[in-house]
Amino acid sequence: MTQFLAQYHIAGIVIGFGSFLIIGLFHPVVIKGEYYFGQKTKWGFLAGGLTMLALSLWVSDLVTSILLGVAAFSCFWGILEVKEQAKRVRKGWFPENPNRRDRKTS
Repeated sequence: MTQFLAQYHIAGIVIGFGSFLIIGLFHPVVIKGEYYFGQKTKWGFLAGGLTMLALSLWVSDLVTSILLGVAAFSCFWGILEVKEQAKRVRKGWFPENPNRRDRKTS
């Protein structure tokens, strides 16, 4: 695949578009994950990030490896963003899930 992309000089466009989609996908995933699962979501992001990081080292195709690396570090960013999302919920900027069990009643 890399040869095809290099031949037509579109590897940068594919990587840029893929990065855009990956990062854009993580915004609603963080919001929904915090809503339904709370702070436990960070463990899923950690597992996903470590898995994709390992895959990015294992895959030989350069473009695929780069996109897996972007996804891995987007997962790592998601760990921090889940904490920030909880703060936004407390401020009332986002709705709190009334049915979640780990909800603090204070």
